Amino acid sequence: MRLDEASSAPRVLIYSHDTFGLGHLRRSRAIANAVVACNRGARAMIVSGSPVVDRFAFAPGVRTVRLPPVTKFADGNYASLDQATPLARTVEQRSAIIAQACGAFCPDLIIVDKEPAGFHGELLPALEGAAERDIRMVLGLRDVLDDADRLVPEWERKGAAETMARFYDEIWVYGLSRIHQPLAALPMEPAMAAQVEGRLIYTGYLRRELPECRAGREEPAIANDAFILVTPGGGGDGAALIDWVIAAYEADAAIPLPALIAFGPFLDPGTRDGFAHRIRGLGGRIAAITFDSEIEFLMRKAAGVVAMGGYNTFCEILSFDRRTILVPRTEPRREQAIRALAAERLGLARVLMEADGRTPERMAAALRALPDQDPPSRVLVPGLLDGLDVVARRVQALTARGSADTEARPFLKAYS
Repeated sequence: MRLDEASSAPRVLIYSHDTFGLGHLRRSRAIANAVVACNRGARAMIVSGSPVVDRFAFAPGVRTVRLPPVTKFADGNYASLDQATPLARTVEQRSAIIAQACGAFCPDLIIVDKEPAGFHGELLPALEGAAERDIRMVLGLRDVLDDADRLVPEWERKGAAETMARFYDEIWVYGLSRIHQPLAALPMEPAMAAQVEGRLIYTGYLRRELPECRAGREEPAIANDAFILVTPGGGGDGAALIDWVIAAYEADAAIPLPALIAFGPFLDPGTRDGFAHRIRGLGGRIAAITFDSEIEFLMRKAAGVVAMGGYNTFCEILSFDRRTILVPRTEPRREQAIRALAAERLGLARVLMEADGRTPERMAAALRALPDQDPPSRVLVPGLLDGLDVVARRVQALTARGSADTEARPFLKAYS
């Protein structure tokens, strides 16, 4: 029995493993909000491992289920955020919660973000149950996963390609093939490769709109005039970017616009305090906030943006047409660098790679030039921001009555 009233409108469950940062949660939120906006009476449930899921607002018709969080170390290993709980036990708890949520919500469609089998395989029981009930399943991938030399061994270790082939009706890439083809490097048998190609849909990037402004919203005074927004996303790996920008202002008093730095909720508190001390010595040329769950308002106001180039920030830069300097990380993944360099080749942003020289003067020169840089809209890229429209159409097609009976699941027939 479903949790709420019977309805013929689609019910979509979105799984987001969320072991690090904000990217997966924010992408899932954008998709869920679009699903309920474009389908009258639709319901969406986000099952997320993000420890800050409760700090975000969602559209009416979207509910969330929080999984016990895990944390990721610099060496790529994981542990339970609750240090007293072994990781294996946390995975068991998460898997049980996922299965329970799926059983209670009775979705017509399951959208899985990035990890075909979920974190440490936690999603497999729910996928097997969904396949038995003929629930449609989609794997959603960001535009770039990683370099082939890192992605291929990771997917082989997890058996990800086989899981993808076994369970998923469609594979949505939230980007454009001319920017990147995330699955192109994966070694697959010809039959599997042909079926994957037949289910692959490039949606375009996920356009972002301003959220409904919460009551009592306040912004720092620096945002009342022209400013540069500096955002490392969740902040857990953004210390180098923040340090470089502060160093530029310390070295060059001629940078024309002040900066507002959004540290991110996952920046180390001691590191954040050190940055705050340096900022206080700059005479108001930089201001800082810890976190803004409605950062879209600041993005729209900013005269320019400095960011690392994560997926969601890139979508916002395109959506709000902001002049941007991207400073991508290259460890533990090269995803941001691949995206940033492709964007620069198309003329959508400027890129500063730390490996080319991390001097304060180099960042200062880029900050001085930022107000005169071309915005992304100067480049015409067909389908660039069509992602949410395509997603909404595919949700309608996959959840239409009788759609589950119109064709056999070729992946299941061939690889189960």
